[in-house]
Amino acid sequence: MNAADDDDQEFVIDECDILDEVSIDDEDLPDAYDDQYSDSEHSVDADDSVHTFTRHKEELYSAACRPSDATEHEPWELYSAACSPSDATLVATGGRDDRGFLWNIGNEVWYSELKGHMDSVSSLAFSHDGQFLASGCLGGIVQVWDVLGNLKGTLEGPRGGIEWLRWHPRGHILLAGSEDSTVWMWNAERAAFANMFVGHGASVTCGDFTPDGKIICTGSADATLRIWNPKSGESIHVVRGHPYHTEGLTCLSISSSSTLALTGSGAIPDSSSKDGSGSGSAHIVNISTGKVINTVVSHSGSIECVGFSPSDSWAAIGGLDKKLVIWDVEHSLSRSTCNHEDGVTCLAWLDASNLATGCLDGNVRLWDSRSGECTTTFRGHSAAIYALCVSADNKYLVSASYDGTARVFELGS
Repeated sequence: MNAADDDDQEFVIDECDILDEVSIDDEDLPDAYDDQYSDSEHSVDADDSVHTFTRHKEELYSAACRPSDATEHEPWELYSAACSPSDATLVATGGRDDRGFLWNIGNEVWYSELKGHMDSVSSLAFSHDGQFLASGCLGGIVQVWDVLGNLKGTLEGPRGGIEWLRWHPRGHILLAGSEDSTVWMWNAERAAFANMFVGHGASVTCGDFTPDGKIICTGSADATLRIWNPKSGESIHVVRGHPYHTEGLTCLSISSSSTLALTGSGAIPDSSSKDGSGSGSAHIVNISTGKVINTVVSHSGSIECVGFSPSDSWAAIGGLDKKLVIWDVEHSLSRSTCNHEDGVTCLAWLDASNLATGCLDGNVRLWDSRSGECTTTFRGHSAAIYALCVSADNKYLVSASYDGTARVFELGS
C-alpha cells in the first residue's frame, strides 16, 4: 500500500477499543458563550468598599486540633451585623463560625472576639445608649458584652435557637425571640430574668418593642402577630386569619409613632406556577386595636424585609421576586417599584426618601424611593447579602455576606 492509499484509508473506532468510561455532568462542561457575554461590571474583582473585615474567613481551628472532617478554606458565612448608635466606627458581626467580633471601621488592627457561643451567631443588637452589645446564637445562648468585648453576663432560658434580639428604647431590658415558640425578656445589667411570653405555636421569627417602650409586638411562623403587655406578659391582641397572613411571618417593622405594625410573610406554595412558588403578603396592623387596616400589594415570592421610613409616611417591602415596593401609608397605594437583578434580602432607610437594599446577587444598592431609581450600586461581595446596618453618623453602610466578609461602603453627603 503506498502513501496515497494510507491517506485515503478510513479508520473506525468501535466498542472493543474503549479502555475506560468517565461520566461528565452538563454543569462540568464549559459554556462557549461565557467569555463572550461576561459582564465585567459584576466581576469579583470590582470592589467599592473602603474597609473589608475578614476575620470570620480565617480558619477557626489550629492545625493541631483541626477536626478530621474540616475542609480547607470553608466559607464561614455571616448572618448578622450591627452598628453602634453612639460610636460611628464600632461594628459587630456574627456568623456560622460560632463567633462574633467587635471591630472598628478604618482600623485594620483592633478587633475583639466574642467567645462562648456553641452555634451560629444569628443575631446582634446594641443597646440604644450604645453601652452594651447583645449576641444570640442558634444554640439558644444570649450573651451581653461591653463595647470593648468584655463579657458582662450570659442570659438563660430559651431552649431553641435565637431568631432576633431587641433592646428596650429607654433602658437595658433585652428581648429575644426563640425557635422554641417563646419570647424572653431580661434585665441585662443584672443578667436577671424579667418575663416570658408564651402563646405562639411555632418559631418566633420577628419582634420588637414599640418606640415608646409600652408594648411588644411579635410575629411567628404560625402566621400570627401577637401584641403583648411587657409587664404582665398578657397577650393583648392576637392577629390571625382572613384578611391577615396565611403563611408564617418573616419580618416586622413598627412605626416611630408606636401605632402601626407592618409585617411580611413567606410565599404560599402555588402548584400552578412554573417553579411551585407563590405569593408573599404584607399587612399593616393598628397596634391599639389589633385590626388589619391595610393590605399591601402582594409579591410573587417570599417577603424578606420590611421597614417604615423615619417619617412613617412611606414603607418599603422587599421580596425574593426581585422587587422592592415603596408603599404610601397614608394613601394606601404603591408609589414606586425598585427592580433588582435578584431577590431582596434586607433593607435600611438612610433618610426620609433614600434607602439601601441587600440582594442575593451580592450587590448593595441605594434607591430614591420617590422615583424608584437606583442611584448607586456597591460591589465587592461574591455572594448573597444577609444584613445591613448604618453607622451612627450616617457616613457608612456595613453589609454582612454569605461570602464570609463584612464590607464598609462610604455614603455620599
